[in-house]
Amino acid sequence: MKDQLNSDPTTDMGSRLRHGASGSGSDGDFGFAFNDSNFSDRLLRIEIMGVPSVCHPNGEDCTGISDWDHHRKRRREDIKKEIVLDLSLCPEEQILNDNQPDMDDGAGCENQDAEAEAVAMAEEIHSGDEDENRNESSWSMDCSTVLRVKTLHISSPILAAKSPFFYKLFSNGMRESEQRHVTLRINASEEDALLELLNFMYSNTLSVTTAPALLDVLMAADKFEVASCMRYCSWLLHNLPMTPESALLYLDLPSSVLMGEAVQPLTDAAKQYLAARYKDVIKFQEEVMALPLAGIQAILASDDLQIASEDAVYDFVLKWARAQYPELEDRREVLGSHLAQYIRFPYMTCRKLKKVLTCNDFDQDVASKLVLEALFYKADAPYRQRSLAAEESATSNRRFIERAYKYRPVKVVEFELPHQQCVVYLDLKREECVNLFPSGRVYSQAFHLGGQGFFLSAHCNMDQQSSFHCLGLFLGMQEKGSASFAVDYEFAARLKPTEEFVCKYKGNYTFTGGKAVGYRNLFAVPWTSFVAEDSIYFINGILHLRAELTIRLCS
Repeated sequence: MKDQLNSDPTTDMGSRLRHGASGSGSDGDFGFAFNDSNFSDRLLRIEIMGVPSVCHPNGEDCTGISDWDHHRKRRREDIKKEIVLDLSLCPEEQILNDNQPDMDDGAGCENQDAEAEAVAMAEEIHSGDEDENRNESSWSMDCSTVLRVKTLHISSPILAAKSPFFYKLFSNGMRESEQRHVTLRINASEEDALLELLNFMYSNTLSVTTAPALLDVLMAADKFEVASCMRYCSWLLHNLPMTPESALLYLDLPSSVLMGEAVQPLTDAAKQYLAARYKDVIKFQEEVMALPLAGIQAILASDDLQIASEDAVYDFVLKWARAQYPELEDRREVLGSHLAQYIRFPYMTCRKLKKVLTCNDFDQDVASKLVLEALFYKADAPYRQRSLAAEESATSNRRFIERAYKYRPVKVVEFELPHQQCVVYLDLKREECVNLFPSGRVYSQAFHLGGQGFFLSAHCNMDQQSSFHCLGLFLGMQEKGSASFAVDYEFAARLKPTEEFVCKYKGNYTFTGGKAVGYRNLFAVPWTSFVAEDSIYFINGILHLRAELTIRLCS
């Protein structure tokens, strides 16, 4: 039995629950001994203090996450001061406050025979005289009214095996005896949760199933240092339908409990939920704008944001910060210390990075550091960029990891002489190309030449005779207007085995706003040959495309 007590039965609890087991009948299940004098060596007196319920003055229970969260915040500071232990050992009583390690003399002890005959779980109403006889210095609750007392038979080895709190309580040098009595004073709002917790410490199961009730048990488990119960509650909460409201509450749990690591899986699940729900930030912009800082951080940490570009991420973060923090100093603090790390500056365009340097919302030193880091990354060789991304893939810092942007990032080299010219590099992963079939398109981020915005687009389309699918590449001009540009352009791609760029198509076109030009079958092969495993167009799973643009005439 000793070996059973020293094991943690929740180690494989998740797997057992997934197979429909409740924990009863497995090793370490002592539910049969709960509140049974035959398997107990002590009596636990639970003094219930204060008003019957803090959820609603009219006695209604908390009906939802919002009710629970509201009252949790109201009593958070009180919880830290509520535990008062009354260790009774005849012929004298000792009172221990967990915030005061020294012992104070109590007011005596109760009759041994009376306690020996105490009925388990019996409720007693204390008189005012009894309360007055207690050491007033031991009370640490705002309301000192004892509403009732519940008495339980307990096994100190079982409780000590599950809880460092009870282990320390039962290992303080007192002689082993059935005459030892332990008194816990709790708020009335904690009564049900504590009884559930004690039952769990015997049986590894809980009878409650609603989120507010499970959260109450989780907080009680944290208070009495029962990490296995916290993990179990977290697992059950994780399997309940999650909402934005509950997810935000779970994000705040690590700051609300002492054993934050026990709820970390639930917190991680909440982050994933928010990131998945709001991955299309623009679609849910009104909801996202109302989220607190923790929610915004969870969304921005995702690699899967459905957003046009990192420029758009930057613009959204500024918009949110200005709405939530109207004071400039507060906004600078939040942006610099809490949000800048979630903006992937290396994937922003150079035009936007220039604006970062002049943005008043960022501290100038912070802005300069962020922009320099981004520019150095852009200037790095591709292998070095891949190395930096790989190093960060296993960490929470994702600034060098590319998101799944709606518009693919490009690298641009610009020349002013002898002609206005730019060389644009666009890389596409094999999976991206495969997903284009049968009629998909992928667009590059905008790049500028001669003061006008251009973009590249890769298509899966039919060839000129509509006989088979193939890859097409096109060049378009963004702005609509009266200006026209005569542009010479050239499309090239890296090919095996040399892995050098090979020109695939040349042309010239006079652009006006909104127009595009290109070639429907860039490689002159069917789609199946283009994406085949032995395709010469993918190098380490990447299709490397290059477009050279030269302006010959402006009007």
